[in-house]
Amino acid sequence: MTSFDPNAAALPDAGIFGLPGKRDQARVILLGVPFDATTSYRPGTARGPEVIRAASTQVDLFDHRFGRIYERGIWMEELEIIELSRRTRRLAEPILIRGGAGESDTTAVREIDRACEQVNALVQQRTSEILAEGKTPGIVGGEHSVSLGAIEACATHGSPIGVLQIDAHMDLRCAFEGFTYSHASIMHNVLERIPGVVRLVQIGIRDYCEEELEAAHRAGDRVSTAFWEDMADALADGRSLRTLLADLIEPLPERVYISFDIDGLDPSLCPHTGTPVPGGLSFEQAGLLLAVLRESGRVVVGFDLVEVAPGPAGEPEWDANVGARVLYRLCGMGV
Repeated sequence: MTSFDPNAAALPDAGIFGLPGKRDQARVILLGVPFDATTSYRPGTARGPEVIRAASTQVDLFDHRFGRIYERGIWMEELEIIELSRRTRRLAEPILIRGGAGESDTTAVREIDRACEQVNALVQQRTSEILAEGKTPGIVGGEHSVSLGAIEACATHGSPIGVLQIDAHMDLRCAFEGFTYSHASIMHNVLERIPGVVRLVQIGIRDYCEEELEAAHRAGDRVSTAFWEDMADALADGRSLRTLLADLIEPLPERVYISFDIDGLDPSLCPHTGTPVPGGLSFEQAGLLLAVLRESGRVVVGFDLVEVAPGPAGEPEWDANVGARVLYRLCGMGV
């Protein structure tokens, strides 16, 4: 990067964030996963990797909190699964419209689950390869279900991990709408299938059902949930946000995977995400959370950014703009 000018505009043939260089020079490898089969309210997140990459060239590379993140080297590649996503979405669409699978949907549900398993296996394999190279993997979704393979790879590469989930939803539903790998079931699947995840800390939660609340209670100390309204109440009563966040992440072990669903932010920052919910973290609050995590000395072994979706044609790419900036800061968190 000796001839690279981080203050100049991105060149047309540059990589993610306008960066030059080659894959072997990067310490952070981003894997785009353009898959959006089970999003139950509003589709579009399969285009997340594409629009984030495009918006990333407008990100100024000196970050106020984390400095010269670009010096770590960041490379982005993408799974070639967009046709699989489209085909699976077509199968899922009528089921989603009806509010879930019925007896006549057995064949379709089986095919959708197989497609999700295929994506999970690909993501796990590629993430494991990145980890074996000594690099930090970052998954760019796509719906939240695509995180499962990456979390499993990180949890089986070294000592057990904790997951820091930033999200509006608990995602603890079992096979939501009939789909084993629903976007609303990602953390249920993590807890059920990945024993190497010893702690799940959820921050920003404000939309959940009783089934999920009961699931969290059954998990005991393995799950810690910070509900957004409780956080807002604490801040209104004069609690310092920095100390509140430090207390919330305290249960996490030394090695941490960050799962960042963009709807964990206030929906004014991500209006076209699949399931927006009022409330949530501001961009500045999310940045402070990442800073507090880094200051704690924990090691971020991997991360994902999911559920970013573009708006209608002709509208400014606000979701992608915000998503690219969140992604850049996540790139500054790895080893």
